[in-house]
Amino acid sequence: MAAEHDSEAVKADTAPSPLTIRALLLGDRLDTSGLERREMIASTPFAFKVGQHGFVAFFRYGAVVFAGLTRSQEEGYLESIDSRINGKLPTFEEEVATITLNPEMNDQVPPGGPIQLKELEPERLLVIADVLAKSVALAHNERRIGAFFRVVDPLARNLAESGKLPRNRRDILELIGESLIVSHRMAARVAVDDKPDILWDRADLERLYSRMEDEYELKERATTLADKVETVQNTASALTDLIDAQRSYRLEITIVILIAVEIGIAIFDLFFRPRYGL
Repeated sequence: MAAEHDSEAVKADTAPSPLTIRALLLGDRLDTSGLERREMIASTPFAFKVGQHGFVAFFRYGAVVFAGLTRSQEEGYLESIDSRINGKLPTFEEEVATITLNPEMNDQVPPGGPIQLKELEPERLLVIADVLAKSVALAHNERRIGAFFRVVDPLARNLAESGKLPRNRRDILELIGESLIVSHRMAARVAVDDKPDILWDRADLERLYSRMEDEYELKERATTLADKVETVQNTASALTDLIDAQRSYRLEITIVILIAVEIGIAIFDLFFRPRYGL
């Protein structure tokens, strides 16, 4: 990527404390193929060092994490990957955390406080980046599902109070489709339950990951999100079934009326037309 960003980081190579780490959700997917470089730390996610203390991680499900970079550096990297973003969001979802160093203590993640690390190393940053990226993806999908509920709730309330069904079946089907996208995105792409690959080589970082996971409530939020998606799908499916049943009933009534008209015409032709010479 842009060499000037790396050189800028090298010039500012003083140990930062506290260190700001920022996660952004850019879109539906991020193409990381062909981005290999010498400073690479991991390939899944694609992560690399910038200078001595800077860190960048790109996640294929559309998230990027920056640590120890200036805003101008971050903007430079975002510009360099802009063409690789599929389904770019109009407004990026953001999660920011603060890291402090305390060599005399083990890694700590106090509730609501800064993340305390014994040592500032890329592997630890990779664990934190994994959690923040998942958290920002969850936040985006929680927001989407919240919007779905704001659509479904008035429809269900109107049905309960007046017995009237919504007229536009297509809108409800689109709602089901959107909820399926959220469900697929969380299960197949973000995979909240999957631990970062770095833990296979660094089992000593398991505790840091568990503490980060608990602090950001990843599993609880994923379970709640899945329940909400299921509720939206069930409600929307029930509404479409009722609309289909109502349409079938109307169609049956129409068919009965047409048959009655046909029988009336046949009776008229059989009994009345000859009598009146018609």
